Order: sequence, then C-alpha cells, then structure tokens
Amino acid sequence: MIGRIVLQIAVLILFSLGMNFLAQALHLPIPGSILGIVILFALLKTGVIKLAWIEQGANWLLAELLLFFIPAAVGVMKYIPLLEHDGVRILTVVILSTLTVMVSSGLIASRIAKRKEHKPS
Repeated sequence: MIGRIVLQIAVLILFSLGMNFLAQALHLPIPGSILGIVILFALLKTGVIKLAWIEQGANWLLAELLLFFIPAAVGVMKYIPLLEHDGVRILTVVILSTLTVMVSSGLIASRIAKRKEHKPS
C-alpha cells in the first residue's frame, strides 16, 4: 500500500515536471503547473488515465498540503519592512480574494449539486 502511494506520488511529480518543461520549451504564457492540472483533468475525464492510478497518492498529497506552505510562510519573514509599510493593504487584498474564492467555489459547488440532483441516473 505505501509502495503504491509512493509510486503514484512519483508519477504525479514526474507529470508536473514534464508539464513545467513543456511550458518552458513551448514558451507558453501559463505556468506548467496550471497546464499540468488542465491536461491531467482532460486525461482523467477522457479515461486515458484512470482515477485509481493516482487516487491514493493524490489523497495523501492533499492531506499533507499544509506542509507545502510552510516554506512560503517562512519566506514572508524576509519582507517585514514591506509588511510594516503596506501590511494593511496586503491583508485587505488577501482577505477579499479569499472570500471571493470561497463564495464563488460555494456557489459553483451548489449549482453542480443541484444539477446532479435533477439529472436522471
């Protein structure tokens, strides 16, 4: 089981690195991570990649997602003067953008749920 999770995580990391390389090689205006998400979604929806092939690894990555933000949070400490000068404005933007994402995600999720309720099985 642990071996399968490690293999799935390795596949996801290699896929991510490949998409980063592709985005750079083709000089695309979008980051490789976004390109990877879109392509992985398309491959999952078309059945080229089965969810079972990556599900356990993806679930583990999602469960440990907070750990990936620790370096970024520590890196903020380099910008104390900026935070002292523009901290209130930055905090306002962060709060408003977070609320916007939460509200829009909730509305979209509720519309999808309503659409699934009305769709015959």
